[in-house]
Amino acid sequence: MALLFMMAACSSSHTARPALEPLPAAARSPVAASGPIGPTPSHVGPLDARVSDEDLAALWQRQLMVPVEGIPRGTLRDNFTAKRTVGIHGALDILAPRYSAVVASDDLIIGRLFSGPVGGIVIYAYDPAQRFVYYYAHLQRYRKGLAVGDRVAKGSVIGYVGTTGNAPPDTPHLHFQVMKRVVGRAWWDGPAINPFSFFALDALRP
Repeated sequence: MALLFMMAACSSSHTARPALEPLPAAARSPVAASGPIGPTPSHVGPLDARVSDEDLAALWQRQLMVPVEGIPRGTLRDNFTAKRTVGIHGALDILAPRYSAVVASDDLIIGRLFSGPVGGIVIYAYDPAQRFVYYYAHLQRYRKGLAVGDRVAKGSVIGYVGTTGNAPPDTPHLHFQVMKRVVGRAWWDGPAINPFSFFALDALRP
């Protein structure tokens, strides 16, 4: 599974917060509907040969939103290449207060929901063209009613930052990974793409 790249999470329980509505269009960014912003960014870090320049251009056209509400792009840290026991991290860890809203970074179709000892409460989703897979781990809980097969608009809340799995209990964060979708049963286990340079929008409310 794509967990080779994952930093796992830990567990904790708190009173559930009510689900939030999708971010208003105006809050997402004035460029949200204006098409790609400039040329395709350079990919930072190693890239699997299965990921083409066309894939990177297509990802940039998705105009990804930072997947945690209230975290501006300029404050993100690129820890994609951080060393792990096997290989590199292959994802971004986005630190945020527990129960910060986790939002859909793209228009999504929810593909898998499960909880395990490494990633804790996780979501695998993919874009409508089924070209990319988005992996959200260490969630405290899902948005109420979220189910496999749901179509979720960019900016809609899908869960909340937590420390489930085996990550430090005092470091709530979202482990966010982007992968190229592969053919077959393990569609979620494709090569990782560093999303750090590909965020075009902030999930900021007015």
